Amino acid sequence: MNKKTVLILACPLVLLLMSLKTAFISSSEEKPLTDSLKRPAKFGFGRRATAQEIAAWDIDVRPDGKGLPVGQGDVKKGRLLYAQKCAMCHGVDGTEKPGIKLPGSALVSDTLATSKSKTIGNYWPYATTLFDYMRRAMPYNMPGSLSNDEVYSITAYLLNANKIIKADMVLDAKNLYKVVMPAKKLFIMDDRKGGPEIK
Repeated sequence: MNKKTVLILACPLVLLLMSLKTAFISSSEEKPLTDSLKRPAKFGFGRRATAQEIAAWDIDVRPDGKGLPVGQGDVKKGRLLYAQKCAMCHGVDGTEKPGIKLPGSALVSDTLATSKSKTIGNYWPYATTLFDYMRRAMPYNMPGSLSNDEVYSITAYLLNANKIIKADMVLDAKNLYKVVMPAKKLFIMDDRKGGPEIK
């Protein structure tokens, strides 16, 4: 290689090294960014939510039953409601059939943890989760349209179909959270200590 070729090849390398050094020095000397805009306390639209509006959205139900509303439901009514409002997506009896792809997931199977599909009977740790989810998100085409009694009834039907409660049980806020789900024993509380804890 002659001197001219070496110079041509070395020139881009030197420029690259110089730009890296400049970028490093300037970034280490920069001051933290601050917001230079004067922002208004209010933007002139919207309003404070009323207590009634907040209550309408504050409908979560905890595993201990806190948040369960007044109402009740039974398996017999739940079976009829399931046929009217749930079967179109989850199947006539809520089970998977070979070769048939349901729009919604299967809801009923055996309660063994080794079962292929994860359903209410073998995967969900709390019965209140079923109520909470169904009240918020179902049916798919009209979420939030079920009355409390309808949600209790469909919950009763699905728990009975999964062989978790008896057919004559009436569910309400006093007993739903006491239903022991078969999969509860598979979940453990995160009791780790000594670091950033998320509870």
